[in-house]
Order: sequence, then C-alpha cells, then structure tokens
Amino acid sequence: MSHQEVPEQASPRSKINAPVFYTAAVLILLLVLYAVLNPEHANAQFGTIQKHIVEKLGWLYILAVALILISVTYLGLSRYGNIKLGPDHSQPDFSYPSWFAMLFCAGMGIGLMFFGVAEPVMHYLAPPVGEAGTIEAAKEAMKLTFFHWGLHAWAIYAIVGLILAFFSYRHGLPLTLRSALYPIIGDRIYGPIGHAVDIFAILGTVFGVATSMGYGVLQVNSGLNYLFDVPVNETTQVILIVVITAMATLSVATGLNGGLRRLSELNLVLAFILLVLVGVLGPTVLLMKAFVQNTGAYLSEIVSKTFNMYAYEPSDGTKDWLGGWTLLYWGWWLSWSPFVGMFIARVSRGRTIRQFVIGVMFVPAGFTLLWMTFFGNTAIDLIMQHGATGLAEAVQRDSSVALFKFLEYFPFSRILSIFATVMIIVFFVTSADSGAMVVDMLASGGDDKTPLWQRIFWSSLMGVVAISLLFSGGLSALQTMTIAAALPYSMVLLLSVYGLLKALRVDAYKRDSQQMTTLAPTGSRNPIPWQKRIRNIAYFPRRSHVKRFVDEVVAPAMVMVGEELQKQNISYQVIEGDNDRKMIEVDLGEDMNFTYGIRLRSYIQPAFSILDIKDEDRNEEQKYYRAEVFLREGSQDYDVMGWTKEQIINDILDQYEKHLHFLHLVR
Repeated sequence: MSHQEVPEQASPRSKINAPVFYTAAVLILLLVLYAVLNPEHANAQFGTIQKHIVEKLGWLYILAVALILISVTYLGLSRYGNIKLGPDHSQPDFSYPSWFAMLFCAGMGIGLMFFGVAEPVMHYLAPPVGEAGTIEAAKEAMKLTFFHWGLHAWAIYAIVGLILAFFSYRHGLPLTLRSALYPIIGDRIYGPIGHAVDIFAILGTVFGVATSMGYGVLQVNSGLNYLFDVPVNETTQVILIVVITAMATLSVATGLNGGLRRLSELNLVLAFILLVLVGVLGPTVLLMKAFVQNTGAYLSEIVSKTFNMYAYEPSDGTKDWLGGWTLLYWGWWLSWSPFVGMFIARVSRGRTIRQFVIGVMFVPAGFTLLWMTFFGNTAIDLIMQHGATGLAEAVQRDSSVALFKFLEYFPFSRILSIFATVMIIVFFVTSADSGAMVVDMLASGGDDKTPLWQRIFWSSLMGVVAISLLFSGGLSALQTMTIAAALPYSMVLLLSVYGLLKALRVDAYKRDSQQMTTLAPTGSRNPIPWQKRIRNIAYFPRRSHVKRFVDEVVAPAMVMVGEELQKQNISYQVIEGDNDRKMIEVDLGEDMNFTYGIRLRSYIQPAFSILDIKDEDRNEEQKYYRAEVFLREGSQDYDVMGWTKEQIINDILDQYEKHLHFLHLVR
C-alpha cells in the first residue's frame, strides 16, 4: 500500500513496547544519576575503556568502516541497485529536495557549523606527521577533513538505513534496529535479543543527542556572548536548552510532514545562502580551485587513508592523533548510526537501492566537502596569507567561538554571525526533533503513529538529560561511553550486512524466476472474441464495476484453486484486504508462502476519452480503475479486468509455478 493510501488515525492509541520502553527509561535514569553524582569516576572508567580500545582494537574500527564503505558502494553499483525499498509498485513519500534536506540536517548539519572552520585549522596547526604551518600542512589538513567528513561517515549511515528500509518496507518487519538481525536470528528478533538491540539504540540516540545538545549549547552561548554580551553561564545554557527542547517538542508534535520537513528545508536554504556568501565574499577563485584539487586529492588517497593506522610512525603523538581524531570520528558516526540510519530509512520508502545510495552517500557528502572547502580553505588562507593570528589562537583556545571569530574577517560580519547563530539553533531543533521521533518508534515496536504524549515525553527527556549532564560535567563521560559501545555494535552491523546480501540474493532469484522461468504448457485459455477485446480496451471501468468483477470472478477463481490444492494436502486461505483487495495465500510450511492478490488502482483517463465530458463532471468522470495483480514483492503492473474465471485460474497457477521454481533455486 502506498503512503498516500494509508488513512491517518485521528487519535492513535498507545502502542508502547513495554520491555523496551520501561527498561530504556530506567537505564537512562541510572546512567544519568551515575554521571551526575560521580562524574570524575564515570570519566575515569569510560576513559580507560576508550583508551584500551584505541590502543588494542583501533585496527578493528578501521577495518569495519572500510568494509562498510565497500559494501555500500557495491550495493549501489550492482544489479541489486534496481530493487526497491518497498513493494515494486511503491513510490517515494518525499520529493528530492525535501528528502535531501532531511538527510542533511539529521546526518551532520550541526557538525559543519562547529567544525567547518575549527578542524581544518587544527590539522594545519598540528598535523599528525610533517611540519605545521606549511603549504603541505594546508593540503594535508583539507585531505584529512575531507576524509573524516566524506564518504565513510555517510556510508555508515547509509548501510543502517538500507538494512532497515529493505527489511521493513519490502518484507514487512518492524522499522526498528532489531530487524537488521532478522537474516541471522530469524523470528527471535521479537524476543529478548531484539529488545536488547532496540534498548541499545534508544540509549545511543538519547545520550548522543543530549550530549551534542549540551556541547552545542556552549557554542550558541559563545555566539550570543560574542554578539550581544549575553553572559556565559549555566543559567543561560539551561534557558537555551529549554527553548531548543520546546521548539523540538512543538516540531515533533506536528509530525514528519509538518515541522521536521519544513525546518529541514529551511535550514538547507539557510546553509546554502551562508555557503554562497562565504564563497562570494571570500577568495572565490581560490576556493573553486581548492575544491577541485581537494576532491581529487581525497579520491586519489581514499584507499591509503582508509587503511592508514600510522603503524610505521609509532610515536605517542601519532597514536594520540589517530585516537583523538579518526577513531573518535568512526566511533561517533557508528554510535549515531542507529538514530540517523533509522531516520533515513523512515524517509526513504519507495526509493531504489541505487537512488538510496547515491542520495544518502554522494549528494550530502558532496555538499559537506564543498562546505569544508569554503570555510576551511578560507580560514587557512586568512592565517597563511593575511596574518590572521587571532583566528589561529581562537581555534586553539576555544573551538566553539571559531566560526564567529572567522566571520569577523568578512564584511557585514555581525549580520553573518546572527545568521549563523540562527542556523545553529535550527540545526539543534531538527536533531532533537528527529531524535525524539526515532526513539519513539523504537519504543513502540516501529510504529510511527503514536499518541502525542509519547513523542513529547522523549523530546523532553533529552532536554532534561542534557541539562543534568551539563550541570554535573558528565557530558564527557557519556560521550566516551557511546563511542566505546560502537565497537561491539560495528560487529553486529557487519553481520547484518552479510544478512542483507543473503536476502538480496534471494530477492534477485525471485525476480529472475518471475521473468525467465519456462512453464509447462497451460490449459485452454478460452480466448475472448476479438470484438469483445476491443470493447475491453476502449472501456474505462469505474470502481464499482471492477469491485463487482473481483467479487464475482476473481474471488471464486481463488477459492476453486485453493480447494483443488487442499485435495493435495496443501492448505490455503482467501483473504479480504484493505481497499477491496482479494488475496489467496498458499501455506508452504517452512518455505516462503505463495501470495497472489488483486487490488483496485485508480488512474486518470487519457485525454481522448474525456473530451465530451462536461467540465463540472470532469473530476469524477476522468478516473478509471484497474484490477492489478500483486505478489508478495509488490504489483506486477498488469490488469485482469474482463478476464474469464478460467483465465484467472491459469494466471494464479502460472505465478504459483514461478514461485515454486524460485524456491527450487534458493534451496
């Protein structure tokens, strides 16, 4: 069923998955209390775990992310790229601009504001190898920034989103993280293992968004202090968190098609305007040259940088750099991937795998790299060529003010800084909004039509967690914990990738069997006289006519086939579905059941057929309906309206034989 055909529920009932909802809420409370009451001990414990992972298991992070990037690229380029994330007849729920906007804002919009200036300058002033402050250091700084913010990050998000969207929209599993394990553990995803996976995802999302909200509020506070002398203190920061949480709660209350979509589109427009202003007011020609060169350098070294462990530069400084930058980023992207990946899956129904990979991995990454060039190269040029030592000192001292210090060197700097502050706030609202939506779905078994109080509860909870941790100094401890937890999660993710490849292979076999199977000769079709065929072709039936045909011809044909199968000890059932659908389902035991159905679909009549219709009748009269065949994997796009009962029976048997051939191929 397409998105448009699903009726909105006026007042949805609570659909809490109790083991997940209550366990996650209690664990969040306990971990926050631990971080608030004893932040020094929490920091020490989690810091020790992270240090051990970096020193002993950093290679595993590097290898896992490399395999994920290779897998996503392969899926986008392979024959699996034409498979839809949903039934074959499904259409995307959102336009390309809305889709790109939501991907961008949920994925890493706020990070660009924080690190767009700071990271290139920090690498330029303190590279992992080589001399600081040189032309080579500038080139390396941009290559490393591209590396950390480019294809690898978006590949991690893409693989989680792809796994969830495929199993949920194409195979009817819940839109929660547990579904990623279905190829490995089967129906046990509905038991304790599945609950544990969803609880883990909730914890990662709540603490990830709350931690980012806490750190981000520091940047907003710095910006307001820089612009309007607003004091930098806890009172101001609490007020900011309350305001941002209230805005996010209002947005999440309006739903995905309301607040979140519109805020994402607004922020993408604002980001584009700021990007253009920096490009036009800055060294424009240099930036365009740098973007081309940076992209080429990044792509030419992507393999070597992907696998670079600095094994031949075993100094403590290099190890600390790898742990403090690349491994930190990989762990952070992995820890955020349940949240971002699930959100991406939610907005990507109806896309093909190839569209999904291009849209999720390449388009946002391209915009991100353009952003990093415009801000990073301009900042480095200011320091190298124009003596902007104040900018370099500000970045080293406090990276939260780097953006505002950078904008000082532009005309209309105050206006640009106000503009940037508004963008940061809206980015935080969209992050908190999408985070609350994802957590609500995880705690409700994948249902996105939940009562308002549940969405408000999770949105408010993230604000409360952020305030608690900000006061106690526990932000760092929980950030470290989520990154450390990314290691076992990356292993589960790789197993899920293997499961996805297995499922796609079965799907491809199903497709091949539908198109290429040679069937036994069918029985007499009692062909329709050609005069009647012409009348059928020229006839554009109304809904009532097609429904009567389904009730009087199709349904009895299904029953006749089922009764004959029952004589062979094969059980069946004829099912009445939504929107006057009729289906026969044949039970094949441990194998995949066979489903053959007819659904009514409306279309607009061609212009030649409605020329004589009056204008006032045109809206109603110009629709006609088809009785289209659909199977388990979606619509087959052919109409059986007007067929005889015997022809319907033979069509059911044709599709049944193809299904049996498919099962033979995959055994």
